[in-house]
Amino acid sequence: MQGSGACRTGLAAALVLVLALVSALWAQPGAAQGSLAAQARLLGDESAISASRTHLQVDLALSQPVPYRMRLLAAPPRLVVDLNTVDWGAGALAGSGNGIKAQRLGHLPDGWARMVLDLAAPYLPETAEQKVDPATGQARIALRFRRVTLEEFETSAQSESALVAQTGAALLHPDKGASAPAPARRPVVMLDPGHGGIDPGAERSGVREADLVLDFARILREVLLRRGVFDVALTREEDVFVSLDGRIRAARAARADLFVSLHADALPEGMASGTVVYTLGDEASDDSAAYLAERHDRADMLAGVDLAGNTDEIARVLMAVAWQDTAPRARALAEALVAGVGEAGLRLHRRPVQSGAFTVLRAVDMPSVLIELGFMSNPRDLAALRDPEWHSLMADALAAALEAWWQDDLALEGLRRQ
Repeated sequence: MQGSGACRTGLAAALVLVLALVSALWAQPGAAQGSLAAQARLLGDESAISASRTHLQVDLALSQPVPYRMRLLAAPPRLVVDLNTVDWGAGALAGSGNGIKAQRLGHLPDGWARMVLDLAAPYLPETAEQKVDPATGQARIALRFRRVTLEEFETSAQSESALVAQTGAALLHPDKGASAPAPARRPVVMLDPGHGGIDPGAERSGVREADLVLDFARILREVLLRRGVFDVALTREEDVFVSLDGRIRAARAARADLFVSLHADALPEGMASGTVVYTLGDEASDDSAAYLAERHDRADMLAGVDLAGNTDEIARVLMAVAWQDTAPRARALAEALVAGVGEAGLRLHRRPVQSGAFTVLRAVDMPSVLIELGFMSNPRDLAALRDPEWHSLMADALAAALEAWWQDDLALEGLRRQ
């Protein structure tokens, strides 16, 4: 029996180590609590804590996925769960069983939300996972624990001072809040699922472009958040119409550092296929780019909005000056995304980097690109666009490429200011 206990202790220690490594990935500086970039809501009716004599379960239902980390503290046994970042809403989670003595919910100055559970008995983690519903974009964090001896628990747990040193934030106590200097914010990616509402986009074989790109945007958001480098916002979370100008305003409201518009269009002629990344250009790089730019801009005409000719000469001059800085960054972003897709072995268009007069790319204060993930008018592309495995591969490729571009862009920032 002694060998069995040692094995359990070793397994528990390994699990805590894995969770610590996962936490390190999430422990990048978070956005402020009020940010649109990563704010999620706790869905209280679907969240609960339950305990039995041998097991403890914690289920957190959220309006969107978020980075999270957890720690175990000894003397007395406690579970600490941090999420970046969550509006706790009405407060305490519903619970059953006698496994929890007390729970405390609050927010840290760096934007992370913290939950502290005082455990009635020592438990160690068995599994921890976050799943996202592709239909709604909602997430569920499921934490599962098993009852252990106090000795096993204390072997795996850490001290309160160690937690504070690692997270840079104090525990939430009933008589005091947390205090810590707020770290620098993480860069924000604004994902823009094209079309929506009265503008369904392209349609083939019962599939609407607006639905397809929204589903993919949710997958890409989850991958980016899981990697822990960026915060992520979406211009729309459901099948609603958002004007082109409204998409740019949403990006600025979220303090976005870059803008990525997602599409999967169809062409009336030819058999264009593969992924294309577009940057803004006064003139389209070819007839297909001109057609797509016109097709995307028709969304604003549907809403009675005309963006043409609404800037005066002074504004145009100021925009031109700003664009001198942003244009090469956008071009580098497009090239990095194409390189990432190619390295992943995914199909690229024969001319994978192009330009077009896309209104949605006209924000001169942030690098912006439009990605045609594929063309629904091509049977091979359409099959890929409907394939969950392809979604996963493409999301991983784009996420890695965005991170690589961001690191290169930071390195060049000092040179641009000289």
